[in-house]
Amino acid sequence: MAKKNRNKIIVPEARQELDQLKAKVAGASKPEDAALEVAKELGIPMKDGYNGQLTSAEAGKVGGKIGGGMVRELVKMTQESIKKDR
Repeated sequence: MAKKNRNKIIVPEARQELDQLKAKVAGASKPEDAALEVAKELGIPMKDGYNGQLTSAEAGKVGGKIGGGMVRELVKMTQESIKKDR
């Protein structure tokens, strides 16, 4: 049974900024290249297009690194905003 994707953007207008954050965290020039850049950094054989040969663990490492980096960056940005508002 496939897991239902529960990642919903509460503010759809934020999509472009989130994509830019993804690229920044991954060290890629474009958001579409973020996963490939992270996979290369981790030594995971990912290619553009279909990647059915990847194990769940490999795919999870790529997604986890991107998602975790985005969360860390968003927390940092929020902390800076709170400090600025004081």
